[in-house]
Amino acid sequence: MAVLADLAGLLGLAGLAGLAAMRWPCDKTRAGAMIRLLGLLGFGGLAGLWIDGAGAMGAAGAFSLWNHQNPRLARLGWLGWLFPIGSLYILVHFLHFHLRH
Repeated sequence: MAVLADLAGLLGLAGLAGLAAMRWPCDKTRAGAMIRLLGLLGFGGLAGLWIDGAGAMGAAGAFSLWNHQNPRLARLGWLGWLFPIGSLYILVHFLHFHLRH
């Protein structure tokens, strides 16, 4: 399980693609603004410092490229859908903690 958690944590690196939105921001008139706001969930990847596997939540940072006018950057936005993997590790962590106490 620990090996899977380590690999899941590496998935969070996909969220770094979202930093491209700072250099080339998405046009404000394009649809998908609410999904691009999901990029803020990428900060949840910081939980990976304490919870093994939770770093995959950082992949949500790629959502900031959702429906970008540049097709190459728009494809990177799909990497944001990897974030539920990290959410599962956080859920398991808290369920395990709650059931123990």
